[in-house]
Amino acid sequence: MILYIHGFGSSAEAKKAKLFREYFKNQGIAFMAPSLSTIPTLALLTLEDIIEACDSEVSLIGASLGGFYALFLSQKYDLKAVLINPSINPEITLLRAIGHGMNYYDNSEYEWNATHVESLKKFKTASINQNNIMLLLQKGDDLLDYKEAQRFLSDATLHIEEGGSHNFDGIERYFEKIEAFLKNEID
Repeated sequence: MILYIHGFGSSAEAKKAKLFREYFKNQGIAFMAPSLSTIPTLALLTLEDIIEACDSEVSLIGASLGGFYALFLSQKYDLKAVLINPSINPEITLLRAIGHGMNYYDNSEYEWNATHVESLKKFKTASINQNNIMLLLQKGDDLLDYKEAQRFLSDATLHIEEGGSHNFDGIERYFEKIEAFLKNEID
């Protein structure tokens, strides 16, 4: 099964989640994209429960903060993971989000506070099996510096594009490469 992990303030109804869901459904590959709590500890508990309850091998795809979560889970469970414009240091980059946020899907409000930011530190991963990681970066990411991920995961399978955005424009161009990367874990 492929588990898609959305980014901060997003949901299972995000454009990338829908595109991946359709692609993997057409390929006959089990796929799940849960809508997660904005509270990091609760989001990761949910993801761990899904991984531990799954009867088949799990592979991960994570975008932005979901990439940070996917990196942590990849190392904890020795899973393949594709990280799309991942947040490498969310305890720093998400300081600017402290306050009341708006969910991109339904415009519901949530609170993001210093305790949430601080909790991210316990999910930092120092030792990484980079053979399990595919990294997709676009230099035009307007929220995160792609160079942080490039430096941190320099031995991962790496794809860097000029331009683009934080959303990773044209992600569907990589679906077959993503599937091929994950395939040896999900056959």
